[in-house]
Amino acid sequence: MPEREVEPELGEELVRLASADNFRDVTGPDEAYVAADGTPLRRGVVYRSNELQLSDADAATIARLGVTAVYDLRSAHEVEAHPDVEVPGATWHHVEVGGIPMVQLEDLTSREAAGAVMRQVYRSFVEAPEARAAFAQVLQHIADADHATLFHCAAGKDRTGWVAALLLHVAGVGDDTILDDYLLTNTFSTATREKYLGMVREHLGDDKVDVYDVAMVVREDYLHEAYFAADAAYGSREAYLRDGLGLDDRTLGRLRDRLRA
Repeated sequence: MPEREVEPELGEELVRLASADNFRDVTGPDEAYVAADGTPLRRGVVYRSNELQLSDADAATIARLGVTAVYDLRSAHEVEAHPDVEVPGATWHHVEVGGIPMVQLEDLTSREAAGAVMRQVYRSFVEAPEARAAFAQVLQHIADADHATLFHCAAGKDRTGWVAALLLHVAGVGDDTILDDYLLTNTFSTATREKYLGMVREHLGDDKVDVYDVAMVVREDYLHEAYFAADAAYGSREAYLRDGLGLDDRTLGRLRDRLRA
């Protein structure tokens, strides 16, 4: 899709980037979502994306949206392999969360086994102390920010998807809307997914494409796996946010206020 010139006051419109296809506003890709109590969310506060391999035009677009902080959730190896392009006026922060263990996927021979690996990834978002610390840091920074922020991982679907789901939950959005938003990655990132599957076909063979495809999409059972893990360990997502991530009432209230109009 061609790039568009975007001015800050046009933040209510859908912004698509040619060089980062999963870039979007957390509170709705086009119109703002509405919380379960009828309160609309506020756009232009937090953005999500896949890795920022940006054209100059797309980097300038993000800058015009007022983004002053970028939080990169990728591993050190991922950052080294594909460093972010600088966004003018924004400070880059590395907050590492482990992603999909690709070595495990290489040894798999079925979609079912690949799905099991993906569900384990989502359980780790709740169960791994280092993941909880990283997610807490990002949410705390978003709560304390005075300007627009952006967070991303590699594909902008799993680590990024979980942070976005938590933000929408804090804002009071219903689970059906959160799920629909989470699944938008499968629509937005079609071109990127096909590119990576082409690389799988070239380097690992046709038989691996079907297996890897499971890891390159988002599915309802992945997100629900993290929900189940939060419920099992803490009793609820609210308790996960408070006890698992250590976010106090002030921080959660600040997040809620920033996200709601």
